[in-house]
Amino acid sequence: MNTFEELGLNRDILESIKRQGIETPTLIQEKSMPHVLKGKDVIGESATGSGKTLAFGAGIAENVQPGKGLQALVLTPTRELAEQVTGSLKTLSGKRLKIMSVYGGVSINNQIDHMPRADVVVATPGRFLDHMERGTVDLSRISILVLDEADRMLDMGFIEDVEKIIMECPKQRQTLFFSATISREISDLSSRYMRDPVQVHAQNQVDPSKMKQVYYDVTRGLKLSLLAHLLKKKSEGLSMVFCNTRRSTEFVEKTLKSNRVNAIAIHGGQSQNKRLKMISMFNSAKVGVLICTDVAARGLHIENVSHVYNFDIPNDPKDYVHRIGRTARAGEEGKVVNLLCQNDYDNFSRILDEYTFEIDNLPKPYIDRIDVNQSRQTQNRQRQGSGGRRQRRPNWNRGPVGC
Repeated sequence: MNTFEELGLNRDILESIKRQGIETPTLIQEKSMPHVLKGKDVIGESATGSGKTLAFGAGIAENVQPGKGLQALVLTPTRELAEQVTGSLKTLSGKRLKIMSVYGGVSINNQIDHMPRADVVVATPGRFLDHMERGTVDLSRISILVLDEADRMLDMGFIEDVEKIIMECPKQRQTLFFSATISREISDLSSRYMRDPVQVHAQNQVDPSKMKQVYYDVTRGLKLSLLAHLLKKKSEGLSMVFCNTRRSTEFVEKTLKSNRVNAIAIHGGQSQNKRLKMISMFNSAKVGVLICTDVAARGLHIENVSHVYNFDIPNDPKDYVHRIGRTARAGEEGKVVNLLCQNDYDNFSRILDEYTFEIDNLPKPYIDRIDVNQSRQTQNRQRQGSGGRRQRRPNWNRGPVGC
């Protein structure tokens, strides 16, 4: 493996990397940074948390000149990722560059005031397009355009906004796409807006040999009781509990807290400040259980997760892959626990049809039923979510259990 010195970084950036305690490049950094530093267009495929921000951030820190207008634009799918990337770029470049994040949910006036002095902007597509339509941003000097977590942006329906922004940027520029997966839509986008891009692929940091996947098949009324039981039994490590909806996230958090499980929740309906505060508390291990929607499955920098619980099985098998990728990272062991009831059978079957995972079926332990003050209205909504029909349990025992 190359060192950062061998990749050709300047002394200031090398010192910044060293101060962060980063000693050797990750695979995506080693493969992509030489091309990025040469100014080539790059499509980089690598898992969340594998070091993509440093891979493209080094090129920005090397090539953007302070005080010469907006020269680099990084588009991200979420506000949290925009803040995270902004912080990483500031750490990498020191005080040399003026870097700002731009996203919705906060006042636009402060952004308008600071935009003319920015060298680098990290933005969500919708709010940045708002600035374009207001005429409060000058794109004429942009020489580096980055789409970070590109697949997630397209999944969230930002494709039209992204294309409008790309078309307004100068044609003579460096374009970088970094993504956990390279879909056909990303390939189509690259063929329209990139010049002879170099494609690099890095192995997923998740080690399948260190990840244990299991499922429990229980009635809907026992799901929360089982989840509380498992969380109370677990002695160490951080846990992420994924739900499909904001309502479910809040309900699970409230019920767990009322049953002496120290948990917090994040979802897209919360204010930006609250979401950042929750993530900070979880990352610092002040709270050991994070209840979340898929807003936390990708992009965000979250370490030391020993357990991932799927309270709801996601509709899209790709979301399952992103969720479980939060554990068994960097050589550590991890466990994925799926809690199934009748409503989850179809989604779980789609995952097993799509991927060759080994997911063991565990017998339900003896558990005490917790007090769940769930209204009949909420129960009806859950029934309606499955089309009001009773789903029969498929036969998942194909060879190795769940394989």
